[in-house]
Amino acid sequence: MTINNFINYIANEKRYSPNTLLAYEKDLFLFNKYLNEEFEIDNPKYANQEMIRSWMVSMIDIGISSNSVNRKVSTLNSYYNYLLKMQVLSNNPAKNIVSVKTSKPLPVYFDKDQLNTYLDSVVDAGSFSEIRNRLVIDLLYSTGMRRSELIALKIIDIDMANNSIKVLGKRNKQRIIPLSYININSIINYLGIMEEQFGQRCDYLIVTDKGAKSYPKLIYRIVNRGLAGIAGSVKSPHVLRHSFATHMLNNGADLNIIKEILGHSNLTATQIYTHSSIEQLKKVYTQAHPRAKLNIGG
Repeated sequence: MTINNFINYIANEKRYSPNTLLAYEKDLFLFNKYLNEEFEIDNPKYANQEMIRSWMVSMIDIGISSNSVNRKVSTLNSYYNYLLKMQVLSNNPAKNIVSVKTSKPLPVYFDKDQLNTYLDSVVDAGSFSEIRNRLVIDLLYSTGMRRSELIALKIIDIDMANNSIKVLGKRNKQRIIPLSYININSIINYLGIMEEQFGQRCDYLIVTDKGAKSYPKLIYRIVNRGLAGIAGSVKSPHVLRHSFATHMLNNGADLNIIKEILGHSNLTATQIYTHSSIEQLKKVYTQAHPRAKLNIGG
């Protein structure tokens, strides 16, 4: 049973995204290469638990992060479960592998006031690219969409009457995200500029200066350059997603609601934002309570 069989299985049966398929294939190729070089084994199905642990140690030794190591072991676990399903193996050698301990850094996010000041200062007038760039940043922050989801968003996915958009997320799962009246007005203004620019509306909402479907590097550059004046060393579309979730939580939004809007499959992925919320609560408490400073520094 080859690696290609497994990749075809998760592509057709599990409907994993192209990026996930590429990552799984790369992980299995690297593991297969390691087995061949270190143990002269030419197929991962012959590996045992000790060989997997040896691979983990070798990766840690060359500086690969704990998160990456654990992700690669997770790939092996999925692969061996597939071999069990196909009755190629009778046990999964990766099943009881203990994950490498990881530190969970708080999500990086933008200051709420700085971000809103930027968005409020950009008027709905100017060239097509200026209007588009402003809309990109506003939508990423207002909806928490992933960059790939914004790129794939079509005009027909926008429900003007109900102030919402239909987003196709990971594993082809659809979800509805609400929009504000400000978002709707910005989109309407942008669509008018688009028609003037190209003589018609394009299929996709966000397009290049030539009217073609946008692409990841373009969206990154728009965010990176547009937010150059805002504090923070990392300025990317994903930081706007983090900012959306953190600011929602800090303002009292229910964690389950945030989970649904972000398109997380389980609550665990969303709970990382509670750490940021706790830090915000500590900050407010320290600044506001008259006896808070007595609890700091002994």
